[in-house]
Amino acid sequence: MKLTARFSILLLICFSGASLHAQDMLSLEQAIALALQNNYDIKLSRNDSSSAALDYSYLNAVFLPRINATASKVWNNNAQKQELSNGQKRDTSGIKSSNLQGAVNLQWTLFDGLKMFATRDKVVEMRALGELGVKNQVVNTVAAVVNNYYGIVRQKQQLKAIIEQKSISEERVKLADKKLSVGLGAKPELLQAKVDLNAFVASQLQQSTLIEQLKVQLNQLIGIDSTTYYDVTDTIPINDDLRLGDIRNNIALSNPQLLIAEKNISIAELTYKERRGDRFPVVYFNSAYNYNRTVNNTVINTFTPLFNQNKGLNYGFSMAVPILNGFNAKRLQQQARLDILYQRLNYENQRTLLDVQVNNAFKNYELQKRYLDLEEDNIKLARENVFIALERFKQGVSTYIELREAQLSMNDAYNRLIAARYNAKLAETELVRLKGDLVK
Repeated sequence: MKLTARFSILLLICFSGASLHAQDMLSLEQAIALALQNNYDIKLSRNDSSSAALDYSYLNAVFLPRINATASKVWNNNAQKQELSNGQKRDTSGIKSSNLQGAVNLQWTLFDGLKMFATRDKVVEMRALGELGVKNQVVNTVAAVVNNYYGIVRQKQQLKAIIEQKSISEERVKLADKKLSVGLGAKPELLQAKVDLNAFVASQLQQSTLIEQLKVQLNQLIGIDSTTYYDVTDTIPINDDLRLGDIRNNIALSNPQLLIAEKNISIAELTYKERRGDRFPVVYFNSAYNYNRTVNNTVINTFTPLFNQNKGLNYGFSMAVPILNGFNAKRLQQQARLDILYQRLNYENQRTLLDVQVNNAFKNYELQKRYLDLEEDNIKLARENVFIALERFKQGVSTYIELREAQLSMNDAYNRLIAARYNAKLAETELVRLKGDLVK
C-alpha cells in the first residue's frame, strides 16, 4: 500500500463497526478509520463546524421581518371623590372597570446599507471555514496515526533484529562452550559470549515493553480501549515516486492551513462591509394591528362611556439616520479595515512558510531515500560478513573478537536501516500532509 493512495472517508463507513477485541491484526487503513470515528480532536473540530452549519441553516432569516405580539388585561376597582365648580360633590367607591389590549407589530428592514447581505455571505463563509477546520484536523490526525503506526512497525522490526542477533549470540555461546570442553578455547571467551547474549535478552525485553507502550499511545489516538490487543504489519512501504512539481502544483487549493488563511480574508472583508453599513440610513416598513377594549361597570360622569372599543390596522415607513454616535461606527470600520490587512499579511506569511516547508520536506525526503538505498546495501554486506566470521570461527581460523566485531557491525547496520526506513516514511507522510492529500 502506498501512502499517497488517498484514504477515503468511506473507510469510516467500512470499518466503523469494526471491533479489535476479536482480531489479531490492525491494518493502517483500519487505524485511520477508527481515528476518523473516535479521535477526540476530530470530534471537537466537528462540533465547532456543526455550530457554523446550524447558523447556515437559518441563512435567509436575516431578510425576514420581525413580528411581535403583545397582550394585557387589567382590572380596576377605584374610589372616586369629586367637587365640581357649581358646588356639587360626588363621593363614590367600588367603581369597577376592565381593560383589554392586544397588538401585533411588524418591522421589516428594507435597507440597511447592504449590511444584511454581508451578514448572509459571512454565515456562508463561516460554514466553509468550519469545514476547512475539520479537514485540517483530520489531515493532521491521519498523519499522526500513520507516524505512530509505523513507529510501532519500526520497533517491531528492531525487535526482530534483536532476536536475530540473540540467535547469533546463542550460537557463539554453544561454540565457545564446545571449544572450552575440548581444550581449544578459553573461559573468558565463553563468559563474554554469555554477557553479550544476556545483553540481547535484556534488549528484547525492553523492546517488547516499548512496543506495548507505543500501542497504548496509538490506542488513545484512534479512540479505543488501552487494553485492546492487536498486532501490526511488519513492513514499512515507501513511495519513492513523489515529485516536487506534483506536490507544489495547486497546493494553494489543497493545503488546509492556506485555505483557512484565505477564508479568513473573505470573512474579514465581509465584516468590513457590515461595519460600513452602520453608517448608512436604515429604512423600515412598519405595520401594526391594535385592539383596545374598556368596560366600566359604573360611571360618575355622563360623558364617560360604559363600553369603549378600538381596533384597526396601521402601516407606514420610517427611517433612522445615524448622525453621531461617538465615532464608534468609524472606529469599527477602521478596525475592520486593519483586520483585512492583517489577514492578507497572514496569508502571505503562511504561503511563504508553506513553500519553505515543502522545499525542506522534499529535500529531506530525497536524502532519506538515498540513506535507505545505502543502508539496504550495507545490511547485505554486514550479514555476509557475520556469516563468514561465524564460519571462520567454527573452523578455528578466527577469534571470537573478530566474530563479535562483525556482529556489532551488523547490529549497527540494522539500527541504521530501520531508522532510515522510518525516517523515509516520515518524510513521505509530511510531504503528502503539506499537500493536503492524506484524506479526500
